[in-house]
Amino acid sequence: MSNSNNATAFWVTHPGRGELRHETLPAAGEDDVLVRTLYTGISRGTESLVFNARVPESEFARMRAPFQAGDFPAPVKYGYANVGHVLQGPPKLLNQRVFCLYPHQDHFVVPASAVLPLPDALPAERAVLAANMETAINGVWDAEPVLGERISVIGAGVVGALVAYLCARIPGVEVQLIDINPDRESLAAALGVPFSLPEAASAERDCVIHASGHADGLRQALSLVGNEGRIIEMSWFGEGEVAVPLGGAFHSRRLTLRASQVGQLPPRLQPRWDYQRRLRLALNLLVDDRLDALISGESDFTRMPDLAPALFASSSTELCHRLRYSH
Repeated sequence: MSNSNNATAFWVTHPGRGELRHETLPAAGEDDVLVRTLYTGISRGTESLVFNARVPESEFARMRAPFQAGDFPAPVKYGYANVGHVLQGPPKLLNQRVFCLYPHQDHFVVPASAVLPLPDALPAERAVLAANMETAINGVWDAEPVLGERISVIGAGVVGALVAYLCARIPGVEVQLIDINPDRESLAAALGVPFSLPEAASAERDCVIHASGHADGLRQALSLVGNEGRIIEMSWFGEGEVAVPLGGAFHSRRLTLRASQVGQLPPRLQPRWDYQRRLRLALNLLVDDRLDALISGESDFTRMPDLAPALFASSSTELCHRLRYSH
């Protein structure tokens, strides 16, 4: 592995293939931090699209991660769930555990403003969920749940499960987490959220939040929502095309279909919120031991090139897979 003057990073080199590459780090300036990575998390939904070269050309610029290197489709260094220890930097950050939206790399140098210290009660191992929690927060903001609503979340991946977890904390809200995989019932139970298979899901919902990444899930969302109800689409289909029934009940019931995407804050919040405030909220919300249920596996970072094809396969049932960095 690298010392603190050099780095090793995971790069997607071709569609469906990746490798570890070595690089020399720039010197850290007085306003920078040098970070030794402890863990990174794999955000399987987005990263699988990147790994399998399914990012549409029209989205190449919008889909860039904050510290991405290279360009889509490949070669590209991508990722945004890095938890590390500050080796060099301003006194207030020195020796702190921090989160950064940085790719899978064992050491890195970034501006000090790009990292946030972890809350004392948050284990570094769980902090890899921060980017997913940010996405879930934005989804809940876009859904605008109110007291007493009946909400269904379709798709019990990491983001969907976090959305259901957050909505269930709103007084009086009745939440149902729906997934085709019956094994997800144990995850829902760990998070304190009722679970249902699609065929048993309750209808006449006030709001349905779709996060399955599959067209069948979106079609079911349209069938479950009640009159004047709203569907929040959190899935990103990449280059895929989706056919949904927008005739019939969609118009007669005056339904609303709205996109949610973490890259932009809801307009109504922008006068007071910025991305750093949202990330700070995400880190604070992760101080709950129940959320460890979202980590489905851990491997050494050096195994990433061999693991990636299976982790990013369409058949994978992984939630958040965590990479451990040995120094």
